[in-house]
Amino acid sequence: MRELIVNVGKNKQYFFVNQSILKSRNYSTQTQWKGVVGLEVHAQINSASKLFSGASTYFGERVNNSVSLFDAAIPGTLPVLNKKCVEYGVLTALALNCSINPVSLFDRKHYFYADLPAGYQITQQRKPLAKDGVLEFPVYLPSNKFYKKSSRIKQIQLEQDSGKSIHDEEAQRSLVDLNRAGVPLMEIVFEPDLEHGEEAASLVKELVLILRRLETCNCKMEEGSLRVDANVSVHKPGTPLGVRSEIKNIGSIRGVANAIDFEIERQKKLLSSGMTVVNETRNWDAGIGETLPMRDKEEKQDYRFMPEPNLPPLHINVSNKETNRKNIINVIDIKRLIPELPEETRNKLTSKYNLLPQIVMILVDEERLLQLFNNILNKNPERTPKRVANFLINELLTLINKDIIALEQCDDEIEIRVGEIIDLINNQDISLINSRLLLEEVLKGNKLPSKELMEERGWKQMSDIQEIKMLCEGVVKNNPKMVAQYKAGKHKVYKALLGQVFKVSNKNANMALVDKVLKELLQKEKF
Repeated sequence: MRELIVNVGKNKQYFFVNQSILKSRNYSTQTQWKGVVGLEVHAQINSASKLFSGASTYFGERVNNSVSLFDAAIPGTLPVLNKKCVEYGVLTALALNCSINPVSLFDRKHYFYADLPAGYQITQQRKPLAKDGVLEFPVYLPSNKFYKKSSRIKQIQLEQDSGKSIHDEEAQRSLVDLNRAGVPLMEIVFEPDLEHGEEAASLVKELVLILRRLETCNCKMEEGSLRVDANVSVHKPGTPLGVRSEIKNIGSIRGVANAIDFEIERQKKLLSSGMTVVNETRNWDAGIGETLPMRDKEEKQDYRFMPEPNLPPLHINVSNKETNRKNIINVIDIKRLIPELPEETRNKLTSKYNLLPQIVMILVDEERLLQLFNNILNKNPERTPKRVANFLINELLTLINKDIIALEQCDDEIEIRVGEIIDLINNQDISLINSRLLLEEVLKGNKLPSKELMEERGWKQMSDIQEIKMLCEGVVKNNPKMVAQYKAGKHKVYKALLGQVFKVSNKNANMALVDKVLKELLQKEKF
């Protein structure tokens, strides 16, 4: 049996793998050790300028070309809070069911890296923007197990990003690019409510969908606009939590699952052999599929948090009461901006069209795919939702994985042509196998109308009952040995007889009619 796996990393890919391979990863709750996972997600806020300066946040700018005097920590420069970043932070927090703090504070977090010119990062440690939220998300395991999960959100805080160190191995030196210094981030801290990598990957996937719906973060992990750190430990049920390791540099959603599952297994093996787990920071190496040690945490680093003296408390109006404060942000107004979120969309698709949960998940995971589904259905009410969904997922996405075209390149014309092909299938003008060939021609840019292209290629399905009867009679006559075996009770040869009819029809026979006619012929005493 095959299963459709969707990879939403840098190059979106859709591919089939054997379920037996995926089932080798054991997610049973009956194992001796239980994994405990908590995530910290840094999401870059979709704003044109940085959190405390007017410098651009454009990705791909020339090195050190988007750096203000404040970003470079020039003495005498002061931070000016970006209002848009606060509004987007509040919008995100509300969508994640968090409580907004009426008054939040900024702090300095001191540490010394070359890419941090001031020697401290401005963040929110003592009193963050929001707290006490919860994210509910679906989990679909390779074993076909589907369930709902939730993870509590400890807090959401605003903070500035650091710069980027560039290591030149050849010249044996390191350079610093400060374009990223001061870029606005939302740090979303989750409680350790997860048990394994698939749950963590599902949480990140749901968070990505929500942030994209809100348009508060573009979530391009390949550009670093969404970064995930995972805190992982294991323990036996009923005992205190174990020593945790922090995993950094996870560059994709699939990498989140793989890194966490590897780390859980690594810790299990250590503890089972009588060794101990060291409290350390580890790096995920996707190339070798392992976590590697970066630095230990036996002596907790003292960040010397202190109040940021150059930024006043951040006041947010969380009620309908009017206020005389200028430029104050009103939570009630922002709450009205929350769009339909992914879970609501899934519920609508399930209740309206009675689709399977895994089908609904795939549709909602890709905005363009969902648009195609809705538009193709709306343009012809005779099209059935299940057939449209299955065609898009099993046929369109399979061809997209062959790099014929990207999903985002499926324009209005392709949308119309896909609808036409589905109509040809509904009208029994073309078989599913030949519809794949027709779709491939369309995606490669063939402009002929779908029906005309089908007839030109000789892909029109044979549905005339008399023609099919003649084909079946010929196959029965030319294969007396298989017919005799079938009559003797060896019904496995029936598929071979069906294959013979399919072959002599040049793969154009309507196999539903062939099945009916062939069974009727085989039930007769004489042919």
